[in-house]
Order: sequence, then C-alpha cells, then structure tokens
Amino acid sequence: MSQTDASNGPTAAVGKTPQQDDASRVLIFDTTLRDGEQSPGISLNRHEKLEIAHQLARLGVDVIEAGFPITSPGDFESVQAIAREVEGPVICGLARTSKQDIEAAWNAVRDSERPRIHTFIATSDIHIERKLQTTREDVKGQVRAAVAQARGYTEDVEFSPEDGSRSDVQYMAEVIQIALDEGASTINVPDTVGYTMPREYMAMFEELYRLIPALHDVVVSVHCHDDLGLAVANSLAGVEAGARQVECAINGIGERAGNASLEEIAMLLHTRQPSLGLWTGIVTTEIARTSRLVSRLTGYQVQPNKAIVGRNAFAHEAGIHQDGVLKERTTYEIMDATTVGLRSNSIVLGKHSGRHALSEALREMGFELDGQALNTAFKRFKEIADRKKQVTAMDLEALVTDELREEIPGYALDWFEVDASSLRPPHARVSVTLPDGGTATGSFTGDGPIDAVFQAINVASGVAAKLSEFTISAVTEGQDALGEVSIVVEIGGLTGAGQGVSTDIIDAAARAYVRALSVAVARSHADGAIGLPETI
Repeated sequence: MSQTDASNGPTAAVGKTPQQDDASRVLIFDTTLRDGEQSPGISLNRHEKLEIAHQLARLGVDVIEAGFPITSPGDFESVQAIAREVEGPVICGLARTSKQDIEAAWNAVRDSERPRIHTFIATSDIHIERKLQTTREDVKGQVRAAVAQARGYTEDVEFSPEDGSRSDVQYMAEVIQIALDEGASTINVPDTVGYTMPREYMAMFEELYRLIPALHDVVVSVHCHDDLGLAVANSLAGVEAGARQVECAINGIGERAGNASLEEIAMLLHTRQPSLGLWTGIVTTEIARTSRLVSRLTGYQVQPNKAIVGRNAFAHEAGIHQDGVLKERTTYEIMDATTVGLRSNSIVLGKHSGRHALSEALREMGFELDGQALNTAFKRFKEIADRKKQVTAMDLEALVTDELREEIPGYALDWFEVDASSLRPPHARVSVTLPDGGTATGSFTGDGPIDAVFQAINVASGVAAKLSEFTISAVTEGQDALGEVSIVVEIGGLTGAGQGVSTDIIDAAARAYVRALSVAVARSHADGAIGLPETI
C-alpha cells in the first residue's frame, strides 16, 4: 500500500483510477445527483448539477451517478454535460432494462472519458408480481438482453437486482449469473426499501459469494436506504462481507429516509482504518464544503446533530466535556474537525477590503474567480460588508455560492417594501421581473411581513404558489449574521426549491421565494417524462 496521509488515506490513489486489484480499497459511488435528486422538493438545474459534480470530483469520489437520462430531456442534458465536462470519476447513467433506457443512458454518458451504464430490474417476488406484473423467467430474459445491449456500448456495465435484500437468494443468484455471463463488471445488491439488518445483509452476501464464484472476479457493491436508520451500518456489513463499492449520497439525501451518508461512510472507514484495514480515495478535507454546497443548492438543511457535518458534530456543551477537550482534544473527539474541512473563520474581511483582498481570500478557500464573476461577487461583498462588521470565510462561501448560482429563466425580484407594525397587519409591495422581460408589481396584507411579501410576489407574478416548506438558518453567529432561507413551493402538485442569503431575513426569504417559484413554474412547463422514475 502507498504512503498514508493522516487526512486522506493512501495519497497515491487520490484522484487516480480505482485500484480494483487492491482488496483493501473501497470505491465510493456517489448518487447525490440521481437518487438524491429524487427527494421530494429537490429540482436542480443543469448548472447546479455541474457545480455539484465538479465538487464531487474534487472530493475524490470514484463514480458519479449523474442521473436517469430517460426520465426527461433536462436530466439527459445534465448527464451529458457532466460527462463532457467533469474529469476524473467514472460518469454513470441509470437505465431500466428497456432498449430505450439503455440507449438514452449511453448517449448521455458516451462523451465521458470513463462512461458507465447502470441497469436494473426488480428480483423480489412482490416487485415482480405486483409492480412489474410479470414472471421470474421474463425478468431473466430482460436482464440478459439489457446487459448485452449495454455491454455492446461500453465495457463498464453495472447491474442491480432491485429490492435485492427481500429477494429469494437462490433466484437472485441466477439473475446475477446471467448479468455476469453477459459481461457486467459491477454487481450491486441494494437494500432498496431499507428493510434489512446488518447480520442479514452480511449473510446474504456470504451466500451469494458461495452460489456465484464469479462474484470474486468483479466489483460487488452495496446500496442501502435509511428507512430504519441502518443504511450506514448495513453498508459496512456488506463491505465486511466482501463488497468493495459503496453507493451513497452527500448528507444522506435520497428517496424517503435517504441513502447511506457519504460523509459517514468515508469517515467511518478513515477513522477505523487500523481496525478495518480498508480505505477510500476521498479527500476528507473537501467533505464539509461538499455538504454545504449540496445543502444550499437542494434546500435540504443538515440537522444540527448530523454526524460529521452537522453544526453540533464537534461542539461541546457539558462542562466536563469542555474541560477534557481543552486539556486534550482526543478525550472526547475521535476526529479532528479540520480533517473534514471544518475550518475556523480565520479569514476576516471588512468594508474597506478591496477586490484583490477578496480575490485572495476566495482563492485560499478554493474559489478561482476573475472577470465578471469576481466583479459580481465583489459588488455583493460590499453590500454585505456595509451591514456586517466582519465578513468571515463562512460568509464568503455562502455569498459566492448564492450570487454565482445560475438562475433558472423565470421570475426575479426587483425590489420590495414592507410596512410592519404590532398595531395593524403587515403590508408589502413588490416589483417582479417576469419571464418575458417585463415587470409587474403586487401588494398584499399578510399574517406577517414575510407572508405579506410572498403573497405580494404571487399577485405580481400571477401564480398561485403554495408555500410547503420554510427554513431559516444562520450562516455564522452574532446579531449581524447572514441568514440563509430555504423554501419549497408547490404549484399544481409540482414543487420547486429555492434559497436566498442576506443579513436581512426578509430579503433572503424573498430571494428564495422567487427562485423556488421559477423552478416550480419551469417544471410545470417542462416536457413530459418518458415513463416514471424508479429507484434501486
């Protein structure tokens, strides 16, 4: 094994081709942009998906499952853009076993230096009989045809028997053998509904290895959902049974209760490497930034007590704990916060800081901005610096991520004003730029100043959006902290998420609302999906 770096595992492997001949290497397959985006309320545009994909490459993931190309023209274009622009990881597209799905997946990923097609079909009896309404033999035939078709496009083909943890192991082994016979190079056996337990999952893999000796010659993968809170534990059980790829998502987002959390898997294997003897190519110092980026762009806030990346993950309230940490950090902390990229706010700028100082501070944080992008960031920085005594690294990251986000064509907030008093209901007036370039104003009296602004935006836009989620969090501490608002709105059963950042929480909320409104309207106008998205 190569020399080990204290923060990132064996440094020789970071960013390089996965070493499948190293039995101690665990490949990280990230499905944030596919399974993660299937979470209710998440709808990322092409630019946002690209931004996340580039960050995943910096994080050092081995495989990016960029999307499900057949589901919509927008998803196809996003996967295609990632395949063309993101270097390093394998770029994977998901496909059912139909010819159209596999052809779409290949056309989306074919321009990648390292393309993969991931095809799947259910093998549990409840799915075969109730969902697919077919037979076991038909499933076998579909697998044979699908893997053969995919293998005709690329040597890197992954096959998954959906709902594997609830499938008859003997039958599932027969299906997997067919996939191997047709040339599949990765076999993923998912716990699709988060039902299994670690000992059951481990026993299932042990039996599959016994029934299918050829499994020892390919990469075996786990994909676990968190319905019973066991996604990470089950993933570890599969790895201990011999699997060497873990499918997971940033912040654990995904269908229903979500997927196994990438940051938890990575730091589990890193922290307990002496005991487990396993390692990944994850650049751990990029974990916190990746988590924050995904949280901001999806609108899914990270719970304070979330392992690794939560606000309280490295905080100590009890006096005994504080005293111990002050004397020796390792008395209560099994990880160093800086290992996962949780930096202190050592970067501090003020209202007199110039463009060069901002550029250098951003460069130190990993943001390379110049030209119009730097000018845009500098203008917003000056606006915030006039309101805050000090602008910290966390503030800068939030501002840059917010300001440089490519807006979905739609509505934009021009200005707002609010009359608020404890003596009468708040009244708001707004001006909104419309999708056709025109402007419109609206006014409304609401239950509170923020509600009044939202209702006034609805009046101005002529869209009766319904607020379904509203979350406020502080980027940093103090009375002048930046506020970050995440919103989900619903229009005719379709949802859209938006985020806004400002020292003025009404301003942040208004920015978030018009972005969410634009996303929801764009989704309602989008071309219809071909078939229904599924999950493994």
